[in-house]
Amino acid sequence: MGLTTDNVPARRIAQVAGVGGIAVGVVALIALYSTKPINPLIAVASFVPMLLAVTLVASLICLIFRRWILLAISMLLIAVGASVISPMYVANSSEIDGPSLRVMQANLLFGQADPVSLTATVREKAVDVLTVQELTTSLEGSLRDQGLEQLLPHHYLVPDEAGGGGAGIYSRYPLTEARELTGFGPTNLVAEVGFSTPFTLLAVHPGPAYVTPPDVWTAELSTLRNALDAASAQKTVIVSGDFNTTFTHKQFRDLLDVGYSDAADQLGAGIVHTYPADKKYPAIVGIDHVLLRGGQAKALERIEIEGSDHFGLIVDVTIPD
Repeated sequence: MGLTTDNVPARRIAQVAGVGGIAVGVVALIALYSTKPINPLIAVASFVPMLLAVTLVASLICLIFRRWILLAISMLLIAVGASVISPMYVANSSEIDGPSLRVMQANLLFGQADPVSLTATVREKAVDVLTVQELTTSLEGSLRDQGLEQLLPHHYLVPDEAGGGGAGIYSRYPLTEARELTGFGPTNLVAEVGFSTPFTLLAVHPGPAYVTPPDVWTAELSTLRNALDAASAQKTVIVSGDFNTTFTHKQFRDLLDVGYSDAADQLGAGIVHTYPADKKYPAIVGIDHVLLRGGQAKALERIEIEGSDHFGLIVDVTIPD
């Protein structure tokens, strides 16, 4: 007996699929909007697009087998989720006058990134500002030996031999008022960059989700939001780093609400998956970002960081006069 639309067993299977898809969609939306410090919700929020894809497949089954009520509920859930995520895939950039510079973001995996490759990338890509996380003392020395500090002679480095907490800013332009931000486990940095049009740069790295206790993870993102809010008094701010949070976390979208936009969002690049980069399967979450206030992204490239478990980002930014 074939599976036709009037086949009772098939319609029952469609009903089960529809109910299951709705359940998955409801969980996805709860996670999408939740700010609760609960690890399962934090984990689920990382995978909201995949979960909504499950709901979409289930809705197609409902359409084929004419389970109209289940189809309607499924489509409503998908529409709510899409209203949050889909704008990331529509460019909203505008032309502004001013000089441009190139920003690179790289997580160095406890100092295991290859210094030869990293320095070569900075040289070949003509990077102007580099933010790094998980910088160790030994890797700092190796990067110096490879000539990174000749390419980017101004730097503020806070290495950690254990790796996870270290951070650094390398710049072609002078850095002033450089300091560490307080309230974080890993090192987070801020500095003023003496570009032709000066701007504020934050190199950020809140604690990792799932590993960091959820209340601490939530608190660090709240602290970061306050730091971004304070920096917004400046005309132009660039925030580059491993945020350990994705666009589908409400806590990340709250960072944008104090006057920032994601470079990927400006360009309509969508969610740029940067982690993990060292597996046989593709990267599945986007936790590395470059946020802008005042500046305008003109191009974004995801790049390999040899030896790291993250992809890096290179973003061309126009700084307003």
